[in-house]
Amino acid sequence: MDIEGMSYGNDYKYIPATSIGSGTEKQIAANLCYQTIQIVNVCYVCHPENGEWVLVDAGMPKSADTIIAFADEHFGSNNPPNAIILTHGHFDHVGAIIELVNHWDVPVYAHPLEIPYLTGKENYPEPDSTVEGGLIAKMSPLFPNESINLGSHIHELPSDGSVPEMDGWRWIHTPGHTPGHVSFFREEDRSLIVGDAFVTVKQDSLYNVLTQDLEMNGPPRYFTTDWEAAWNSVRKLETLKPAVAITGHGSPLAGEALLNSLHKLVGDFETIAIPDYGKYVNKKKH
Repeated sequence: MDIEGMSYGNDYKYIPATSIGSGTEKQIAANLCYQTIQIVNVCYVCHPENGEWVLVDAGMPKSADTIIAFADEHFGSNNPPNAIILTHGHFDHVGAIIELVNHWDVPVYAHPLEIPYLTGKENYPEPDSTVEGGLIAKMSPLFPNESINLGSHIHELPSDGSVPEMDGWRWIHTPGHTPGHVSFFREEDRSLIVGDAFVTVKQDSLYNVLTQDLEMNGPPRYFTTDWEAAWNSVRKLETLKPAVAITGHGSPLAGEALLNSLHKLVGDFETIAIPDYGKYVNKKKH
């Protein structure tokens, strides 16, 4: 698909995967809410005092109408976001990005190391169907991994850690799942938008994805290529002592449940997160 110079990869397609959580809409902190679309969460950061808002991530392929309908209902049909901010560029986080940019004519921001995957210059490594895990991991070769091209609409996040149009938030480089993966943190109330640095569902298991059984986990195994970096990223986020966290997959966590689960994940990352085998596993488990 090519819209005004923007294009998806040749492997772009609708993925018929969903969960019982699909359609969930919740506010979890001041001016912060999320929407579950099939198996992924998108976030909305708003400023009620002036009606302005920002979209964080862009959902599954073919989900633009769902995101636009949510935005029209909550922010007004003639009130586009000031920007779209990406945690990373995997297909389930940019699935509707071109249609949304075309509809709203807004800039998109991502980490500099993620830009090649968003300008048609470099494809992500192929998902690993051999990795230890469940049926979703075995199905992962069906998932798009080719780069998309956002042309002049994509911009680098500022090097000072600030987030355009998201006052009070800062971006944190959390690589491992992808080279330029970022998470977003608001110091004022310790709200955390995680992306896929860690998730609260066992994302490689079809049963867990369908039922959304809450279980703190590392990033999705079939797409994660650097496990040492992923572990360091989780360590970095744990030190923030977040009060509430929205992950890219699974339900939000808050309070002691979040802190305890995150502490356990850091301490037992080899056991919980790093698979026993897979083509991107280069660290022997003890």
